Amino acid sequence: MPNRPVLDFWYEFASTYSCLSALRIEAAAEAAGVAVRWRPFLLGPIFAAQGWASSPFNLFPNKGRYMWRDMARRAARNGLVIVRPETFPQNSLVAARLALAGREAGWLPAFSRALFRAEFCEGRNIAEEAVLSAALREAGADPGTAFPASRSEEIKGRLKAETELAKSLGIFGAPTFVTEDGELFWGDDRLEEALAWAKDGR
Repeated sequence: MPNRPVLDFWYEFASTYSCLSALRIEAAAEAAGVAVRWRPFLLGPIFAAQGWASSPFNLFPNKGRYMWRDMARRAARNGLVIVRPETFPQNSLVAARLALAGREAGWLPAFSRALFRAEFCEGRNIAEEAVLSAALREAGADPGTAFPASRSEEIKGRLKAETELAKSLGIFGAPTFVTEDGELFWGDDRLEEALAWAKDGR
């Protein structure tokens, strides 16, 4: 469909709720007649600016316990089982750089979905090269090409710029959806509302 409205999907690979959105956004967007622009970024610098040294789900134990239970409930509705990784939050720097290296090549969404499944449906560590390589191969990408590209100054600079842009847009968590008219929606449970706004402006 030409000239579809576009919804920016800002997500962080260490984010639980970003995983839920990543695994369902394309079907939901297709049904709504909206195109999705996948925008990985880093929440760490944004959290640091708020004075947080870790995820708020770690800093506030009651919130963390609720989140994992909520994740299990929401995932089950979509036929998914959540497996909590041993380390949380995980180091997502290389993952985000790899994803951006695949933007022009077209495998960024498939890689992102594969990595989220590995992390939160299988409990794998996304900082491990073997896990990243498996997700790249699943997305049809060549690890031998993708890893060197991700280490380039261009990609490093692109990730910094994306994270700064997210900050300037007022993004404070993930996932966040931003419509073409600048409306911001935070959280997996706001995906449908964001798609409706992207399509109809309300």
